[in-house]
Amino acid sequence: QVQLVESGGGLVQAGGSLELSCAASGRTFSIFLMGWFRQAPGKEREFVAGINWRGGATSYSDFAKGRFTISRDGAENTVSLQMNSLNPEDTAVYYCAASRLGSGFDYWGQGTQVTVSS
Repeated sequence: QVQLVESGGGLVQAGGSLELSCAASGRTFSIFLMGWFRQAPGKEREFVAGINWRGGATSYSDFAKGRFTISRDGAENTVSLQMNSLNPEDTAVYYCAASRLGSGFDYWGQGTQVTVSS
């Protein structure tokens, strides 16, 4: 099992920045990918960004490219999401997730609320 705990959400004005962090514990050696997802009220959960836990390769959704940066710290077992130029459409609960090799995202954090005011 892998446990994930997010932190860093909050309220920010449009144009501002926030950094989310996710701490992984448990069987972290089994992690292959880490990702951030978000879910806005009345909408489905969507992919934001992902990172290969060992190699560091990253991927982003179109809305995140150029504004968000995902990074990891293998020594600390954390993954972060730096979000810049936030707008009200970025308001959502943001979730950290982890997958094992050959598996989907099996492990999820509890989520952290990000609210962007106009």
